Amino acid sequence: MYTPPMPYAEAPEFDLGRPLPSAVAVIRAVLFSPKKFYLNFSAGGPVKEPTVFVLLVAAVTGVLTAAVALLSSLIFGRVGVGELVVTVLEAAVFTLLSPLAVGAVAGVYLLSIKTFVGKTASFREVYRMAAYAFGAMILAWIPLVGAFVITYALMVLMGLGVRFVYRTSLLTAVVTALVGFVPISVALIWLRVMTAGLASG
Repeated sequence: MYTPPMPYAEAPEFDLGRPLPSAVAVIRAVLFSPKKFYLNFSAGGPVKEPTVFVLLVAAVTGVLTAAVALLSSLIFGRVGVGELVVTVLEAAVFTLLSPLAVGAVAGVYLLSIKTFVGKTASFREVYRMAAYAFGAMILAWIPLVGAFVITYALMVLMGLGVRFVYRTSLLTAVVTALVGFVPISVALIWLRVMTAGLASG
């Protein structure tokens, strides 16, 4: 007797009515079962919820990063009012600009997808993919983990998104993700150097 396959459940998404549990569900999915997440991901959904999700993740990450920085300063005895203000401002700027940063990432990957995948893709779809990949940044506050988290989000998660959302081959997905990753990583390094220069100056 033939038994039809069970349909896959849709990937979890951020819900404004249940912000905390839905955010935890998305973060758990992108960290521990990213293939299943993007395999069942609905790329054509709204952008409001993913944008709020990005703000929420950025706010939590910013607060935790600031707390770690201040704790380190306390341990080494270098706490001052100026440093406290700068740390708080950095966390606030990171949070407020995070949706724009995700938008820039989506724009770069959209060009790469149109070049290598050859399928019709929209900015909305790629923004949604990148916004939920941003959930991995919840771990960026942990010392020495931030750089790996960025690579995981931009290469692994976005690569899986390209492969399963647009149903392309592994090689094409890797090339597409790599071409998107390189200019973004260069821009992040340049921004980091410029920020460090301004802080030391």
